[in-house]
Order: sequence, then C-alpha cells, then structure tokens
Amino acid sequence: MRSITTTRPLVALGLALGIALGGVAAAGAATTATAATTSAAAAPAVRAVQNFGLSSAQAKNVQNWLKQNWGYNGGIDGQLGPESWKAFQRNLKEYWGYPGAIDGIPGTETVKALQRLLKDGDWGYSGAIDGIAGEGTRAAFRSFADGI
Repeated sequence: MRSITTTRPLVALGLALGIALGGVAAAGAATTATAATTSAAAAPAVRAVQNFGLSSAQAKNVQNWLKQNWGYNGGIDGQLGPESWKAFQRNLKEYWGYPGAIDGIPGTETVKALQRLLKDGDWGYSGAIDGIAGEGTRAAFRSFADGI
C-alpha cells in the first residue's frame, strides 16, 4: 500500500489526467479509486482469532468452560474467535464490568473486564486495568485457562 505522501500526488495527477482526457467524471473516478486505497490503508485490521498468548490446548479449556457456562455453541478448536469472545463477553458483562456490546471483538473494554477477572479472581494479574493485553495479562490468562 502507498503512504499518504505518495498517494496525494497521485490523486492530483489523476485529477489532472481526468480533466484533460475526459472531464470531471474521469477525475472523480480516479479520486474515488485512490480514496478507497487510502481508506483501506488507514483502517485497522480486526483479527478473527485472538488467543492472547494461550496455547491451543489452553484455548480449548476456555472454550469448554464457555460451552458449559456461557452459551458457546462453536467448535472446540483452540481458536478464540468471535463466537468464543461473544460467550466470554457475556460472562464479563455479568460479573466483571464489561460495558460494551456482545460483538465478539476483544477490544479495550473486553480486555479491561478480563483484567478485572484475572486480578480479582486470583489468577495472578497484578497490573493496571488498562485494556492492554501485555505479558502480565497474558500470563494470568494462561493461569486462568490452566485452572478452569
């Protein structure tokens, strides 16, 4: 993908060529195509699977726990994808202060609630409730997965 500093001159060139060759309609098409490329470069990628440092076996433990307690109906495949996280968010919403939607995306608020669970549930997390899944959060999440 092109950087913004490379893309802007291309937009200007596209506009100039469009006007010279076919009027405003062609220039608009060049602008639209370049804007779509720029937007795609700026949009953050959402990962379909987020295990936060768990091995496949540990993630399977979590999925079994979610299946038994939180309405998880997906496969026990060791990949914490959106359906796993939706089930986990139901737990986090009920007990650990998760304020967001049950959307299956383990974003900042999901991680904060997970950190509260890991800290208050005595799984070894002693860091800040900051929504950053650093090594302390990951180590405590592994302890949780091994202990459930």
